[in-house]
Amino acid sequence: MLKAITTTLIIIGLSLYPFIVYFGLQHSSIKQVSLVLIALLILRLILSKRLANKMPWIKPASLLAIVALVVTQVFNSELGLKLYPVIINSVMAATFLYSLKKGPPVIESLARLKEGELDENGVRYTRQVTKAWSVFFLLNASVALYTCLFTSLSVWTLYNGLIAYILIAGFMLVEWLIRQKVKNNVG
Repeated sequence: MLKAITTTLIIIGLSLYPFIVYFGLQHSSIKQVSLVLIALLILRLILSKRLANKMPWIKPASLLAIVALVVTQVFNSELGLKLYPVIINSVMAATFLYSLKKGPPVIESLARLKEGELDENGVRYTRQVTKAWSVFFLLNASVALYTCLFTSLSVWTLYNGLIAYILIAGFMLVEWLIRQKVKNNVG
């Protein structure tokens, strides 16, 4: 029970990553903020082994983020702090694209967990959704990188802490609506 609560708090904390960076840099040093984030990422790796099996991008994304934060420690630069959303989106895009090549596509795997067997139309649809998410993650990584390199900390926080989440929710909603239409047309 304690492990589940701790894991949930870590996931919430990492979801609030941009705000931790923003407020942390307002009231603390780059090195202190990066140490807190390194600790959160290490704890997620230790406590989320089952989650990592369902979401294969978590381990490489966490390790790359830890490397970026260690670089932040060494060079005392906020750049490493700001790279986390770029890393997450890039690793997710790579995972989704790799799954299209090696199979099964990520979305197909998730659909099979919920639906069981999929017919040929379902397999084709989940492949297209995996492609769409791949493009989304690549675009989101690009915008996150732009905010990281060329905007203020406030703009970076606004995009990566709010706008990106709204875009993800909107994309999920649109995909769900399309899926319902596709299901109704088949059935």
